Amino acid sequence: MSLDSDEKLISNYLGGDHKSLEFLIQRYLKPIYNFVYQYFRNSDEAEDVTQEVFVKMWRNLKKFNPKKSYFAKIRNKQGKSFRAWVFSIAKNTSIDALRKKRSIPFSEFENEDGKNIFVEKLEDPAPLPNKIFEQANLTKVLNSAIEKLSSKYRTVLLLRYDDHFTFQEIAESLGESPNTIRSRHRRALAYLNKILLDS
Repeated sequence: MSLDSDEKLISNYLGGDHKSLEFLIQRYLKPIYNFVYQYFRNSDEAEDVTQEVFVKMWRNLKKFNPKKSYFAKIRNKQGKSFRAWVFSIAKNTSIDALRKKRSIPFSEFENEDGKNIFVEKLEDPAPLPNKIFEQANLTKVLNSAIEKLSSKYRTVLLLRYDDHFTFQEIAESLGESPNTIRSRHRRALAYLNKILLDS
């Protein structure tokens, strides 16, 4: 994979080097998929939305302007990074897809006999016995605790620790102020700590 900066790859691609776009997509494919997956918890839906994110990114790449950002006006710096920009596309695309999904009437899931196939396939929320044995592995325990957090807290932690975003980049990606993100991060860690102590 190319070691060029995102901005250099964009500039090269817009100058006619199509390989640079491939490098850019390879760089962000896994992080964007993981981010989108947090909204859907379903690999097929996450793949579809991830593909849509990269199509939108490609279509709008000529419009990308790192100096154009709400937060850039506040901090008088260079503006939104490409990473924050593409993650904001991922967030908006995920929310749009969820809205469309929620607009489907529940009765649509009924078969000819009037049985709701969706309800029948819902998992039992009670913990499975094998979950007890997973407590031996710290990584599994931590992942399990993170899963219990609400989406807004889980997203901030994953962007911060899995994708190594700064608070500023998280704020730009999610369309929130940096202070809100710092506060949410503190609360997420406190909730995570409580879940781990109670388990």
